[in-house]
Amino acid sequence: MIRWADNEDLEGLVEVELAADRTFAPLGIVFPPGTTMIEECDDPGRAIVAGRPAVGFALLGRVDGLPHLDQLAVHPDHHNQGIGTRLLDAVCDEAATGAAAITLTTFRDVPWNAPWYARRGFAVLPPEKWGPELRVLVEHERALGLELAPRVVMLKDL
Repeated sequence: MIRWADNEDLEGLVEVELAADRTFAPLGIVFPPGTTMIEECDDPGRAIVAGRPAVGFALLGRVDGLPHLDQLAVHPDHHNQGIGTRLLDAVCDEAATGAAAITLTTFRDVPWNAPWYARRGFAVLPPEKWGPELRVLVEHERALGLELAPRVVMLKDL
């Protein structure tokens, strides 16, 4: 069941995000300490979740006037069940009601990151096409230590 999050979901989503983050460790990608993206969210209206209790979520924001997928995470116990695709479809459907495109940042070479999004219609957006807020976001990610492996900005026309 794909639905908008409620306040009760937010706390449980921290473990979903942390568990999903651990799947990067075998690739040599270990995230820096600090709060998770979902811990920094105080508005459940920014999150679309899968299940009750939630086993995955998509966190939405806005960058340069466009919807931006801040985070997509599915608990590893629920991988390969199409949950991520259903969450992404819900995000794109929601974004299409008022925008021409949606953006995200992700790891270029991680199979379940940029290649996965590319199969779902996203394309790499070259730096010369980034807006000012997107440039700030990429620099902020670098400052947080997220440039652990090559990252890209991607865009999907809606």
